[in-house]
Amino acid sequence: MLKLISLVLLVGVALASDVLEFTDSNFDSSIGDHEVALVEFYAPWCGHCKRLAPEYEKAASKLKTNDPPVALVKVDCTAEKSTCDRFSVSGFPTLKIFRNGQVAQDYDGPREAEGIVKYMRGQVGPSAKELKTVADFEKFIASDETGVVGFFEVESKLKDSFFKVADTERDRFRFGWSNNAEVLKKAGYTDDIIVYVPSKLHNKFEAGTFKYDGNYDTDKIKNFLVHDTVGMAGVRTQGNAFQFERKPLVVVYYNVDYVKDPKGSNYWRNRVLKVAQDYKRKVYFAVSNKEEFAQEIEQNGLSDRKDSDKPIVAALTKDGKFPMNAEFSIPNLKQFVEDLLAGSVEPYMKSEPVPEEQGDLKVAVGKNFKELITDADKDVLIEFYAPWCGHCKSLAPKYEELATKLAGEDVVIAKMDATANDVPPMFDVRGFPTLYWIPKNAKDSPVPYQGGREVKDFIKYIAQHSTDGLKGYSRDGKKQKKTEFGPEAFTVVLDGNARVNFDVSASQFDYANSHLIPGAS
Repeated sequence: MLKLISLVLLVGVALASDVLEFTDSNFDSSIGDHEVALVEFYAPWCGHCKRLAPEYEKAASKLKTNDPPVALVKVDCTAEKSTCDRFSVSGFPTLKIFRNGQVAQDYDGPREAEGIVKYMRGQVGPSAKELKTVADFEKFIASDETGVVGFFEVESKLKDSFFKVADTERDRFRFGWSNNAEVLKKAGYTDDIIVYVPSKLHNKFEAGTFKYDGNYDTDKIKNFLVHDTVGMAGVRTQGNAFQFERKPLVVVYYNVDYVKDPKGSNYWRNRVLKVAQDYKRKVYFAVSNKEEFAQEIEQNGLSDRKDSDKPIVAALTKDGKFPMNAEFSIPNLKQFVEDLLAGSVEPYMKSEPVPEEQGDLKVAVGKNFKELITDADKDVLIEFYAPWCGHCKSLAPKYEELATKLAGEDVVIAKMDATANDVPPMFDVRGFPTLYWIPKNAKDSPVPYQGGREVKDFIKYIAQHSTDGLKGYSRDGKKQKKTEFGPEAFTVVLDGNARVNFDVSASQFDYANSHLIPGAS
């Protein structure tokens, strides 16, 4: 009997969830109990819903203890059809934010736990929590998340700017403030902004706090928070990746987990810090969880080493991705950084084989991109596509026709499978197809193509934007009228005096613009 009771208790614990589940019968009566709630409308068979589930659960556990708390709710649309129909749910998962029982807005934030927590915290309460007592202050900085605290003995421009920044950045950072004399005395600050790093990340190589030393300019405060508060080797996650955009960035991937294995997480991070301290402001460092960044590891050419019991390393630079081939150690990491700075590390490039032959429509891959696109002394129109993309398939015959029509022009019409090749960093490809116009005299400044998708639309755009104009089309995209001359010579008298002799052998005259087409004698 005792075994049965124990089993029931264990099952109850296993099934316990911080995500509330509402039905048609209790949705209206229950949703109003929560000042702010995030509701997921889902289907059990939905793949995206299954991937979201563990992140949603982790976020719910954190947000239920938030001050004020935020409820995370789910509704099974295969069973609770009335509720889902009422809120016009047409795809899964659909997430909506409710305030005091009424739908307020669609949720368009992150889909991982850390991001959900930060986003939803930004939806409740003041942007900065007032720390009225020393106990409030100590509780705030004891959190396992970074905290930004403003200390203000009197009114000041810095205080005004602090609150402006808190209002705009509340979904990315946790803010607190105090003007309490005891709190200021305890902290040792009077008109300052201080960032407190969680104690789990404290180390002997750097302080556990970061002090803002700038003026009251809000942009400078934001820049400080984004770039100068992660430390020499911060823990990079999907939720805070925006803080690690400076390059070159050396990322060390291993089983970073400060909940289940803080000791092991710090063991490897301390070794990274030992190297990082020698490259301040020259190279940036981060540690990341291998599972969380599995896709990035593959993109960096480290797939064959993802199961290593030691960390694996890649450098992300403006020129590409550089995997470290040597086994992780302090000397090897230091040598890798030295080689990276010296330019002697081979970049990794995902690429299909270079085509043996090219037609009118050029095929760019990772390995020939520089030769075919960047170094070509021609204007370029390039399409980044995906083989499975329906819009790309619809565009394909028109794009082929365009390449054929402009085969003799000083322009390259090209395409690249963005799923099978690395897209150079200068191109922002977030959907398919994505097209860019690249002037031959500004290869480092590609322009997103925003024109129509018919052949005539492309021709008109290219005619207008081509560096030297097109031979077969006027600047407004109209086909040139051409007349053939026989093999004979003639003389043109200019202003009654100057005489220009032409020996025209099968030359052409452009009547629309009254000039000989280049190539005429």
